[in-house]
Amino acid sequence: MYAHLGDRLVVESPSTGVTRRDGEIVGLHHDDGTPPYDVRWSDTGDVTLVFPGPDARVDHGAEETTASAGTNPDVPRGEAADSAPVAAEAGDVGRRLAAARRSKGLSLEQVAQRARMAPQYLAYLETHTADPGFGSLVRLADALGTTYVELQGGGADRPPGQGVALRNPVLRDLDEEECRALLSAHGVGRLALNTPDGPAVFPLNYVVSEGTIAFRTAPGAATAAAVDSEVAFEVDHIDDPMSQGWSVLVVGGCRTVTDPEEVRRLTESAHTEPWAGGRRTMWLAVQMERLTGRRITSVPTP
Repeated sequence: MYAHLGDRLVVESPSTGVTRRDGEIVGLHHDDGTPPYDVRWSDTGDVTLVFPGPDARVDHGAEETTASAGTNPDVPRGEAADSAPVAAEAGDVGRRLAAARRSKGLSLEQVAQRARMAPQYLAYLETHTADPGFGSLVRLADALGTTYVELQGGGADRPPGQGVALRNPVLRDLDEEECRALLSAHGVGRLALNTPDGPAVFPLNYVVSEGTIAFRTAPGAATAAAVDSEVAFEVDHIDDPMSQGWSVLVVGGCRTVTDPEEVRRLTESAHTEPWAGGRRTMWLAVQMERLTGRRITSVPTP
């Protein structure tokens, strides 16, 4: 058995000959086209490493399902994928792949050829949330001059911002509406305050409620020192593969939430339990007296 990229692998019932499963061959492991293959199955869209059995056959020259791979079928193979913008649903692996490829000045066609996979599949990986197999990522890492660990985000424990800065970065101020929209996504922010031991910063879970940043703590916790003082609260997002990011800063007075109805409402609207664990039933609220933000992007290319 041998195959080319874009051929279809068909698995049939040995007794009836009815097709049980089929998919596009998107990766080769041998230059002569012999098994195994990386196959993107039509029924699930998943890509797996396949060692075809006696119930499998290869359809050569089958029509490629370019639409499911996220490319424009009206554009010749290898061209649409390279010019397509990164989709909103692109995953972390896809962004790392796209960033590594562009930093090398390589086209999708060039990288796909080096990695022995279809350009449409590489375009799909760069623009969708996907979980490519070990073999595919190893070949892509080799084609891009990086490592499997880097493509998987193995440096996630390192502080962000160690990547190369954008060639033409733009730092712009965010207006109040943009700041509030970014804050409203909830998640983890950083509380900065003065403590008996000096200035300190604490990461914590928060919610936005009626013009305040609210979070849970315990009476004896370090963050309880924020009560009746002016504090700063910061939220940000750093996209290392793209060398982009934003930050929002809130400055205002901090108070204890004592109204039982407000406590009940905050508890019901909380999106997650405090990651630090423990019994944290004391709600604090930071008033948004000053709200500022910034975003780093790149200059749009003509």
